[in-house]
Amino acid sequence: MGWFSRKNKPVKADNSPVDINKEVWRKCDNCGEIIWLKTLIETEYVCGKCGYHFRLTFSEKIRFILDEDSFRELFATVGTEDPLDFKDSLPYKKRIAKAESQNNQRSAFICGEGRIDGKDVAIGFLNFEFMGGSLGSAEGEKIARLIEHAIENRRPVIIVSSSGGARMQESIFSLMQMAKTSAALALLDREGLPYISILLDPTTGGVTASFAMLGDINIAEPNALICFAGPRVIQQTIKQELPEGFQKSEFLLEHGMIDMIVKRKDFKSTLSKLLEYLNGN
Repeated sequence: MGWFSRKNKPVKADNSPVDINKEVWRKCDNCGEIIWLKTLIETEYVCGKCGYHFRLTFSEKIRFILDEDSFRELFATVGTEDPLDFKDSLPYKKRIAKAESQNNQRSAFICGEGRIDGKDVAIGFLNFEFMGGSLGSAEGEKIARLIEHAIENRRPVIIVSSSGGARMQESIFSLMQMAKTSAALALLDREGLPYISILLDPTTGGVTASFAMLGDINIAEPNALICFAGPRVIQQTIKQELPEGFQKSEFLLEHGMIDMIVKRKDFKSTLSKLLEYLNGN
């Protein structure tokens, strides 16, 4: 079932609020506006000047999407090992240990059960703060288990992606997760259960090339980078100028690659309506 290990003690998600006494100001990555953190929280981490959507932590994503205190984590003990004894500038084992320590999690994918306006869902999040939300064997295993759990309990599946793609330190083991997660979603579809994919900035590489684009409905945030290879790599390869906004969510919507763009404040209400529709209500 993949290269992963179990430990007895599950990791609890950190849902604590932001301490505005530790960080008072934030700078918008898009327009450079300096924003008081309290104001940013009140505007749901969206710049009031240009509409830029700041990247969210795992706990913030839960707060914007799920009913309060409804999330129950599953498969928290599944973690990554090092099947290739990989080393680049730092041994892979050390990178994993650092990411686990910084995030209090054992993988980049956190999943479980929750509710949206009282509707039960199986939901998972790729955490960009954990090695760029990259897809390794532990992440693929947890996605497959979440889908199996959803089939057993007749739940719709929602996956929220923010990722740099397949994890290079696991080579072919990482690439195998693209097929594994896609096959699991095929089983979900066979059971007639809905799958909604949410793509946040950035969603790239092997994640885009597999489960992130296989939703019955694919939703993106405004101005999110969604691609396989980045614009700079493509431009250097084909030696041509790319269209303005190439690979941003607005460009993908215009060209039929995603189904809708939803502002952060509307995520929960939109998902609630979609779940009603997909469930035949």
